[in-house]
Amino acid sequence: MPKPKPTDATVSPGAGAESSAGAAPPPPNADGLPETADAEVAESAAGSAVNDAATVDTGPSPPPAADETTAETSDETADQTPNAAPSAEMSADELRAQLESTQAENAAAKDGLLRAKAEVENIRRRSQNEIAAARKFAIEGFAKELLEVKDNLDRAAAVELDAGAGATVQQMKEGLGLTLKQLDLALARFAVSEVEAAPGVKFDPQRHQAVSATPSAEVAADHIVTVVQKGFALRERLLRPAMVVVAAADKPA
Repeated sequence: MPKPKPTDATVSPGAGAESSAGAAPPPPNADGLPETADAEVAESAAGSAVNDAATVDTGPSPPPAADETTAETSDETADQTPNAAPSAEMSADELRAQLESTQAENAAAKDGLLRAKAEVENIRRRSQNEIAAARKFAIEGFAKELLEVKDNLDRAAAVELDAGAGATVQQMKEGLGLTLKQLDLALARFAVSEVEAAPGVKFDPQRHQAVSATPSAEVAADHIVTVVQKGFALRERLLRPAMVVVAAADKPA
C-alpha cells in the first residue's frame, strides 16, 4: 500500500512533545513580570472596579430636599402643639398646688413653733415664780407651828400676879416676858408680822374672821369690838386670820 503523505497539520509525536516540554516561557513585560502576571493583575483590577461599582450603586439614598424636611418638621410640630398646651397647663396647676401646700405647711409649722416658744416661756416664768415663792415662803409651815407657842406665851404673860407672890414667881414672869420678846424678834426677822386687829379697827374679811356680832354703843357697826385670837401674816401671805367680835349694825326701829 502506498504510505500517506504527511500534512502540515500533522505533528509528529516527537515534535509535539518537544514543543510541549521544551516550550520557552513567555517573555517578560516592561515591568519585568511575565505576561501571565499582568493578566492576573488586570483581572484583579477588573474585579475591584466591579465591586466599587456595586458599592456605589448600593450606597445610601441622598437626603431629602430642604423643602421636604421643613414641611415634615412643620407637620410634626403642628401635630404636637395641641397636645403640648394641656401638658403645660397641668404642670403649672400641679406646681401651684404644691406651692400652696408647702406654704400651708410652712405657716402651720411657724404657728406651732411660736406656740411652743410661748409655752416654754410661760413654763419658765411659772417655774421662776414658783422657785421665788418657795424661797419666800419656805418657813410658812414652821411659822404656823410657832404661832401656837406664841399664843401660849401671851396667855401666860397676861396673868396678873398677886402682891404676895414670891420673888421666884416674879422672876419667872420676867423671864417669860424676855422669851416672848425674843420670839417676836425672831418672827419679825423672817417677815412674820401680826395682823392689825384692835377694838375700833374696821373689819376686813380678807384678814379678819368674825366669830360673833354684838351690838355696841361705843364701836361703830362693822368694826372690831374684841380680839379673841391674834392673826399673823408671812410677808403678803396670810398665815392665820385674826378672830374677832364685830359690832352689829343697829336694827331699824
